[in-house]
Amino acid sequence: MPPTRWPPRSAPASPTPRTPPTLRGRAPPARSRRSSCRPDLSWSPGTPPAPRRAPRPPRAADASDMARAVELLTGPEPAALLIDGAGLTESGLHAAARIQKATGTPSFCPTWPARLRRGAGVPHIQPLGYRAEAVASQLSGVRHLVLVGAREPVASFAYPGRPGVLTPRGTTVHQLAPDTGVDVLAALTELAEAVAPGVPAPAPVRAAPVPPADEELHTGNWAQVIGALLPQEAVVVDESITEGMDTLAPATADAPAHDVLGLAGLAIGQGLPVALGAALACPDRPVVCLQADGSALYTISALWSHARENLDITTVILNNRSYAILRAELERTGKGPIGPAATALLDLGRPDIDFTALAAGMGVPATRARTTAELAAQFAAALATPGPHLIEAVLRPV
Repeated sequence: MPPTRWPPRSAPASPTPRTPPTLRGRAPPARSRRSSCRPDLSWSPGTPPAPRRAPRPPRAADASDMARAVELLTGPEPAALLIDGAGLTESGLHAAARIQKATGTPSFCPTWPARLRRGAGVPHIQPLGYRAEAVASQLSGVRHLVLVGAREPVASFAYPGRPGVLTPRGTTVHQLAPDTGVDVLAALTELAEAVAPGVPAPAPVRAAPVPPADEELHTGNWAQVIGALLPQEAVVVDESITEGMDTLAPATADAPAHDVLGLAGLAIGQGLPVALGAALACPDRPVVCLQADGSALYTISALWSHARENLDITTVILNNRSYAILRAELERTGKGPIGPAATALLDLGRPDIDFTALAAGMGVPATRARTTAELAAQFAAALATPGPHLIEAVLRPV
């Protein structure tokens, strides 16, 4: 990449802030650019801080959009809600449950929302599937999809000959509240008052989750162990990806009420750092990080910060010894059998990664579980002991 002939340089520190030419409307030539800073910015007196602007309060949903949503939910054609943001708080989920009780309108949320309230006493909401065919099945027969703080669902990867938008043909998308600028919770509550006046949310009737019988750990049983032992008001950081996309939500639906921080934007590798931030922000709440093995390696150094700050984080590494999500995506391109070279790229063996040794080297006590009984005993012990812990759950390879 050739260097630009237009290298903007920062001005000396002065009491009067200066605006770079690019921000004053004088555009540089259309070529690659670089910027450089004067070294004395590290020690010279700085400029006065810019005045802090008060955040703009969210506005109410447009009256015509609200009227249209009411018409759709009370009309003859099947409709559904896709909810995100503040609509996934406990209050928002109660409003959605009222709407469903009065009109039969089901509610969905993104596969991995940034934050979701879940557990006993909280109305359940169904996450959209990760695969296009799963979404097509969930929305089969739905003629109108109303977005409440959500965006229209799209595929995380492109595939030859397959659409990127996951909304089925024949389903019309309507927006009640965009994902920014509008008070999503207020819009959802107003919608509930319009279509379900005086209708209370149904009381969830659930049984306490029961741990599975003792057996080798695999995709279908590890989440049941977590759901059976999850403590009240835990913060669950979910980067379980392949191992949890179909199993974690049902396994924890009856667990004590908790918050789930999901893999927003499929930003793999965020689990361990997000757990760090959650524990710093909520030191009075236990944090449980459910972390896939491949993406754990992106940010494994966060374990050192878990130990350095002595944070109450229990990390469960779901070790299936493969980049299963990437292998599945490669298979879905439809380019035929995966050859040995590509298979090797997606394998996490030769040598196997010792996550317990990595954790111990960064100051985090670690154990390894191969059965449901071992995982239950180690998870319970970690939750009962303050400070960081890591459990390497060795799962049957997928």
